[in-house]
Amino acid sequence: MNNFLAILPEVLMALLGVLILVLDPLFFRAENRRVSLGWLTAGGLTVILLVSVFTAQPAQSELAFGGMVRFDMFAFAFKMFFIFGASITALLMMDAEGLNLRPEAYVLLLAATIGMNLMAASADLVMLYLAIETTSIPLYVLAGFFTNDDKSTEAGFKYLLFGAMTSAILLYGFSLLYGAAGTTSLEGLKTLFAAPSLFSVAALLLVLVGFGFKVSVVPFHFWAPDVYEGAPTPVAGFLSTASKAAGFAVLLRFFLTVFPQTAGQWQYTLAVISILTMTIGNLVALAQKNIKRLLAYSSIAHAGYALVGVLAASRLGVSSAVFYMMAYILTNLAAFAIVGAASKTVGSDDLRAYDGFSRRSPYLALAMLVAFLSLAGMPPFGGFVAKLLVFAAAMEKGWTGVVLAGVINSIVGVYYYLTTLKYVYLYRTEAQDEEQHPVPVSRPFALALTVLIAGVILFGTLFAPWFDLTVKAAASLF
Repeated sequence: MNNFLAILPEVLMALLGVLILVLDPLFFRAENRRVSLGWLTAGGLTVILLVSVFTAQPAQSELAFGGMVRFDMFAFAFKMFFIFGASITALLMMDAEGLNLRPEAYVLLLAATIGMNLMAASADLVMLYLAIETTSIPLYVLAGFFTNDDKSTEAGFKYLLFGAMTSAILLYGFSLLYGAAGTTSLEGLKTLFAAPSLFSVAALLLVLVGFGFKVSVVPFHFWAPDVYEGAPTPVAGFLSTASKAAGFAVLLRFFLTVFPQTAGQWQYTLAVISILTMTIGNLVALAQKNIKRLLAYSSIAHAGYALVGVLAASRLGVSSAVFYMMAYILTNLAAFAIVGAASKTVGSDDLRAYDGFSRRSPYLALAMLVAFLSLAGMPPFGGFVAKLLVFAAAMEKGWTGVVLAGVINSIVGVYYYLTTLKYVYLYRTEAQDEEQHPVPVSRPFALALTVLIAGVILFGTLFAPWFDLTVKAAASLF
């Protein structure tokens, strides 16, 4: 029974993908395909989320399928937010011309989500690598989905090339681990690294390259700005949130399971990477004039903040990192959703195109204010609580210098977020008739954005239930 419950969400999503491919040519006409495909995908994912919450919650941490998958609260918490993020993305895709009429786009979204779920639950190197590739390949296709758009084609191609290179390095690292330990089980690998050695450091660095690419930390961040700029906006939002969260899920489980005895080696490495990622991400974001590239470098900086919780290697550190990823999924999906809606009307992703945006659409501007202030770490939004928790976890373990760097970088981040909001609220276009050109908002988009903004506010005000969930998730790793 536990074997079945361990993969219940993935089985249901696979069935939903088959249902989409079967129903589309039989029942969905061209004039209502946009609505039918989007609602079927988003509604199906919501049903899967509810069914999983009420029937598939793990009572304790157990191995399933011969030790390939771990059925625990850590994996379950991430799975639910991956499914939630995919459901919201499906709603946003309904407004994306070129995606909304293509059933294969929704199926690719489901396939990537299945891969992310398996990444969070993997307890074996073979399963982990297969899960990473199951996630990556659909995302390569979605990033370059607009074949008649040079930027989208470039995004997909760059993502594929860099992803293939880092995947090969990661696989080489896995092969070294297997060759030395004689097992692919993460628990079995623990005994190999009971004491520090040159081999453990080499294997650690190789594996870190692959994981660093998935979460886009320095120096493996160079792909993110071009891919986020060129990819369809809903896909870019999904890439920057759910995909990044999946990388952190793997990072947490792998390092705390395989390298618990040699934490000193990777903690200092992650501390250096965290500081560099925060600093470079924020400093380069200051110079950006394209809002999608600005959000890309912002995303890089946020990966640095989340690493602060990972390097603490404690229960509070893990729970704070999980909470950070959950709040970040809500916030950054909202930011990319607004950018996607705005770009269709203003016709550009340049920051100056947002002059007078608050007069075009007061409600979208207010949602943008909430999302950007949350990204900046301002109370009473989810981003503030998330940063407070990761910094508290690091302080608990004595990482004062990293926390100080994080606070300084947070102040730098406030500047470019407020600069963007300055264009939205204080500047006006030359014609000064913004009210005559409102930003149209569809029902699916309004529903998705309302849920996201409500979540951002709830995570910053009534955060106790969500933090309790992350505490339970962290407990399953210790």
